[in-house]
Amino acid sequence: MTDSGFTPQVIVDATLSGVDVPKAHIREGRIVLNLSYDATRHLDIGNEWVMFEARFGGVARQLRFPTAAVLSVHARETGEGLVFPPEGESPPPAAPPTGDAPGAAPSGPAPQAGGSGAGRRPSLKVVK
Repeated sequence: MTDSGFTPQVIVDATLSGVDVPKAHIREGRIVLNLSYDATRHLDIGNEWVMFEARFGGVARQLRFPTAAVLSVHARETGEGLVFPPEGESPPPAAPPTGDAPGAAPSGPAPQAGGSGAGRRPSLKVVK
């Protein structure tokens, strides 16, 4: 994100044990933290822990939290990023295919080259 000029942010579940963040900035059990180079010092993102120093109200604070507490990583400017399901939960299943039965030939006319889909977003179809 930084290479693209965006500000990386994480949303952390502040209710988990081991999360050491400023309590005054926790909202609804979560805290949003800016992980940009300008906002952090000594940033250490490991397999088990994230640790860094940041300023809150002009006062330097050492923050640390387990990686399991990270709920999402996203760009502040666009909101695009990754959302992580809570530990022990699997991500939601992919949407079921619409219309055609598995292994059946697609229904309807084949797409024509040259613009019948112009203006539509490209999409992928999983074929097994």
